[in-house]
Amino acid sequence: MENTEANVTLDLDPEGYLVDMSDWSEAVATQLADDEGIELTSEHWEIIHLARGFYRRYEMAPAMRPLVKATQQALGSDKGRSIYLMRLFPGSTAKVVARIAGLPKPTNCL
Repeated sequence: MENTEANVTLDLDPEGYLVDMSDWSEAVATQLADDEGIELTSEHWEIIHLARGFYRRYEMAPAMRPLVKATQQALGSDKGRSIYLMRLFPGSTAKVVARIAGLPKPTNCL
């Protein structure tokens, strides 16, 4: 994948996750989201940064239940609901969040 801003080729694994997490930047996240058909808003960025913080703390990408719980704790019960997260990141929500956030595939996600 070409990142035109930095003119860097990103190495992605067969499932579309970054091979090297240090390649991640907000520009990379925007490109990965475009590939998912998602236009990132401030609501998306809240969740992306929350997921990256979760990874720094626990050294693993959050699966759906921990993602919902972490969102609820950080952003309140209106946003800490699976339906809210699924609306922002359709499909396999935890996997999509991890992919855009430059994290490895969450454990327990098929």
